[in-house]
Amino acid sequence: MSFSCFGAFNSEKTKSREQEEEIGTNNVKLFSHNSLRSATSHFHPSNKIGGGGFGVVYRGILRDGSRVAIKLLSSESKQGTKEFLTEINMISTARHSNLVQLIGCCVEDRHRILLYEYLENNSLASVLLRSKSKGVHLDWPKRVAICMGTASGLAYLHEEAKPQIVHRDIKASNILLDENFHPKIGDFGLAKLFPDNVTHISTRVAGTVGYLAPEYALLGQLTKKADVYSFGVLLLEIISGKSSSMAAFGEDLLVLVEWAWQLKEQERLLDLVDPELTEYPARDMLRFIKVGLFCTQAASKQRPTMKQVQDMLSKEVKLNEKLLTEPGVYRQYNSQRSGGGKSSSMVIKGKQHKNHSASSNQLDSFQSMTNILPR
Repeated sequence: MSFSCFGAFNSEKTKSREQEEEIGTNNVKLFSHNSLRSATSHFHPSNKIGGGGFGVVYRGILRDGSRVAIKLLSSESKQGTKEFLTEINMISTARHSNLVQLIGCCVEDRHRILLYEYLENNSLASVLLRSKSKGVHLDWPKRVAICMGTASGLAYLHEEAKPQIVHRDIKASNILLDENFHPKIGDFGLAKLFPDNVTHISTRVAGTVGYLAPEYALLGQLTKKADVYSFGVLLLEIISGKSSSMAAFGEDLLVLVEWAWQLKEQERLLDLVDPELTEYPARDMLRFIKVGLFCTQAASKQRPTMKQVQDMLSKEVKLNEKLLTEPGVYRQYNSQRSGGGKSSSMVIKGKQHKNHSASSNQLDSFQSMTNILPR
């Protein structure tokens, strides 16, 4: 994979020509802007199905009758072109059943548009977090499949993709669902390539508050464990049916991971479960919640890898809770200044493990976190 196209911005003509040549080498089909206008009825508001920091997504029907999701990059996005090219390069080479497939793109004039496969049930956020208004019920087996599929896709990005990829924005609205509620990870616009010989990348923090790992939000240090943290939050959302970024819990207005930890301390973890879930195996439910807590620990080295998470979710294991430490929490809020203006403040919480005899190598070991139980 090459990023040589990032330097091709000397003139509009050469930029467009070199970008198209670069994209062509990645086997991504090019579409004209007119064909996409036709497919979306001139980007009619009724066809809008989503949006984010870098653009709006429309449903469309191509001339051959196939349905697609069309992501129109916002011209106001400061780094929109770079993000667009990053997404094209990575998605065109990353192939997995739990990743959204890129069908094509448009780089005509100043237009920057991506075409994805269309997924009938939109995002996990729209189905789960607003399920009552949508009339959709996600039972326990569906939620398990969504957790497992998302973990599988993320493990592929971290370990098997070449080069390895850190997504940076794992959240419910970026988990898309097909007609059978099979999950696929979408929106690689914030993703970063992750070379094999680099342990962390210092970078501009990008992501969604409520899902941000504290060390990444506070220090800008990006590792795969930042995605693991976000997945842990997502896991707790899937179990509770509550949004991490939009809900507060208890008298102290705790965020979701704090609430889950408080319930653990009070031995009331099943109180976390979505009231709409009436049938589930309590033993498996408790294991899934505890895996979410393992993923959101304050110290990144104490979190499991996504491969380990897959095993912890899919196998009947007894988690070693002696190694489980308090989750880290990042908050950003506005405080009133004396002059009448507002300033941004950051709060980071989470205690380190008090047992200093447990080394980071031990904490990184799957065997130290779990004991496989015979079936």
